[in-house]
Amino acid sequence: MANTKKSSSSSKSSSSSSSRSSRSSWGLNKVSFWTIVAVTFLYAVSLVLSACGVNAKVVSALQGLATAVMICIVAILAWRYVKSKPMVWIVLYVICLLIVIAGIIVPLVI
Repeated sequence: MANTKKSSSSSKSSSSSSSRSSRSSWGLNKVSFWTIVAVTFLYAVSLVLSACGVNAKVVSALQGLATAVMICIVAILAWRYVKSKPMVWIVLYVICLLIVIAGIIVPLVI
């Protein structure tokens, strides 16, 4: 009888802690979901503008903006992973981020 009460109370505490963690304000899952929603909206607008024959520069700028939003979110999450690592990881992060930024900007300029 005592064991059933003990297991019952431990299951209540574990379920309440899991429900608390799922109610966090801005978790990784929520940020990922809303980023996809925002980027989908930007890509949909650029698709409609492209179909309507709007200037290609405007369409590519919207697509570049959507890509930049995704890269910013990923860069923030990657920094949270890298900041406690040795210096070589931080250098690798900075180099990769600079190459990605150049990969976005250079095609828009050329």
